[in-house]
Amino acid sequence: MKSRLKTNGIGNFILFFLIIAFIVTCNFLLFLHTMSFDQETISGPAKATLVNILLLTFLFCVIDGLRRRRMIFKPVKRIQTGIDRVISGDYSVRIDYIHGENSDNEFDMIIAGLNKMIEELSGVETLRTDFIANVSHELKTPLAVMQNYGTLLQSPNLSEEQRIEYGKAIQEQTKRLSSLVMNILKLNKLENQQIYPNVEKYYLSEQLCECMLEFEAVWEEKNIELEVEMDEEVQIEADKELLSLVWNNLLSNALKFTEENGKVLLKLHKDEKYVYVEVKDTGCGMTIETGKNIFKKFYQGDTSHATKGNGLGLALVKRVIDICAGEISVSSQLGEGSTFTVKLRRAANG
Repeated sequence: MKSRLKTNGIGNFILFFLIIAFIVTCNFLLFLHTMSFDQETISGPAKATLVNILLLTFLFCVIDGLRRRRMIFKPVKRIQTGIDRVISGDYSVRIDYIHGENSDNEFDMIIAGLNKMIEELSGVETLRTDFIANVSHELKTPLAVMQNYGTLLQSPNLSEEQRIEYGKAIQEQTKRLSSLVMNILKLNKLENQQIYPNVEKYYLSEQLCECMLEFEAVWEEKNIELEVEMDEEVQIEADKELLSLVWNNLLSNALKFTEENGKVLLKLHKDEKYVYVEVKDTGCGMTIETGKNIFKKFYQGDTSHATKGNGLGLALVKRVIDICAGEISVSSQLGEGSTFTVKLRRAANG
């Protein structure tokens, strides 16, 4: 690369020299053409003129070379050095500005764009590394449990009760593994915009009731009191199938983290422009730090319930809400439960 740049520089210098020499020579010839001299009179000055032309041309080339070196070659070299480090995998590099971050210089504008790109690449690389590490961990856990119980099932002195217990454990881990893979595929499609919203107008209250009834066995088993408050005739325009992922995840989490004899509230209300869905539980709650990270992939604030999930549910919820141009927030207090609030735009006349 350096040798090619050096060769190009020499070639450009010679070309510029020839162009300037041609221009200066033409100007002198036009000037002399208007005068009449005999050969003896013009012979000496002509030689001096030729030398002057060469000296002037050389001087112009040197000045232009210095200008190009200071204003072009150095910035380009600085940018190329930074790009080479990024190509080698160093995303911590930031290219220094020529005149300052807020300069109107074209090279500074290019450097600002490159630094922003490198920063984004750094974030993507960090997410990719964390994602691979987390996926590996999440896959390894159920596989290890299945392997251990599979080994125990081969014991010749195993009772029927133990065999059923180990079989159920393997089945549970198989479901968990299947859920993890499905969530990873869904999240990947959502993040790569391979799922396009199929927008339709429908009554949100009906969908919430349908989703709620799917968990009837869960709340009855744990004797959870389910309270429902819904405004009537609430319509939205959104992808019904995608939003069902949101309600199923929020209701599932609320029931999962609420202890026996607890309470879960499902509330739907509206104002002039928006509808609000609240899912409130009386479960374990979470800290402020957990609340800040709850929508990140694989993040599980409550490690005591880690075996019941894979930390992708709320990441899916957040991505779906973003696609539907809505908002989601959480308020919680440790030991007193959590409230998730989803805000969506109402349908026209809905």
